[in-house]
Amino acid sequence: MPSVHIVRKSKIEDSFRVQQVRGMFDYQREEIVHEWKSVLPVEEKPWSIGLIVGPSGSGKTTLASEAFPLFSFHSGFEWDPKKAVVDGFSDNIDTKAIVAMFNAVGFSSPPHWLKPFHHLSNGQKFRVELARCLLENKTGLVFDEFTSVVDRDVAKIGCAAISKALRRKDGPPFIAVSCHYDIIDWLDPDWVFDVGSQSFEWRVRRRFPEIVLGVYKTNISAWKFFREYHYLDHTIISAAQCFVATWNEKPIGFTSVIHFPLPSCATFNREHRTVVLPDFHGIGIGNKLSEFVASYYKKQGFRFISTTSSPAMIQHRAKSQLWKTHRFGYVSAGGKSSNKTISKTLSAKRITAGFEFIGNG
Repeated sequence: MPSVHIVRKSKIEDSFRVQQVRGMFDYQREEIVHEWKSVLPVEEKPWSIGLIVGPSGSGKTTLASEAFPLFSFHSGFEWDPKKAVVDGFSDNIDTKAIVAMFNAVGFSSPPHWLKPFHHLSNGQKFRVELARCLLENKTGLVFDEFTSVVDRDVAKIGCAAISKALRRKDGPPFIAVSCHYDIIDWLDPDWVFDVGSQSFEWRVRRRFPEIVLGVYKTNISAWKFFREYHYLDHTIISAAQCFVATWNEKPIGFTSVIHFPLPSCATFNREHRTVVLPDFHGIGIGNKLSEFVASYYKKQGFRFISTTSSPAMIQHRAKSQLWKTHRFGYVSAGGKSSNKTISKTLSAKRITAGFEFIGNG
């Protein structure tokens, strides 16, 4: 097990100002010494996610580098300021693998994959860095300053998404180093070492804390806050009925529904636009919002259908007992649709799937 004795010495270089400070506080030492011992019994049982946490300046980074010398230590990649982030990965990594990892860590907006790194939000940068780490690292990973530059609500959602991705990926162990204690339940690590108290704890895996969404009827004026994040189309039909989802009083999701005007389809409503802000991707909020609204219309006696190109949504609905697949095909580059069998080699054609909600109202 890693048992680390760390001694850090800082020699004090003499100067006029140093002499002034010495005189003000009667400090006459020639060097500053910081010494501590830490025991991390991580070899006692298998694990995949660890967390080293503690106050700023407590020695978290030093401990991680000393205790896990064979792990890759990540403190930030160099990104080409002109290239799309999808081009920032090693050449030997397949594009499909990059896209799959983007989706796995909750970076699920294709237009943003084509932006340079410095054009992304802090939350998006955090997830892109992690995606690249997970694809390029083969031994073990220490991720320093984990969630340090993102909003705390964004950090919690990001940790939940990342924890799911790490558990699904049969890869090397991952250690997060952070000064934030609020991410522990959301990251759900197998063990936590608190540098401040020098305490180690094995944790029993659990679900991340409950997320309660508020869903409110609104009008199409709310679309302006979400339209740039829709992966295909920024337009909306003026007659659409609209809903906004909030968490901790923040608007984070939008969905709209349109009614079929033809008498033969009078009992049908169709999902029109569903968007979750990028920082809240990766834990199924879009699916929950969609199903809540579908249930709302089902209770009123309508049939609710939806067509989507989102790989994550297609995968979820194909496995869910709440949805019935009624169409699976593709849309060509020219916009024509087809129900023919899909070839995995198609690149200029977008897979779509149609579903009907069959859950309760």
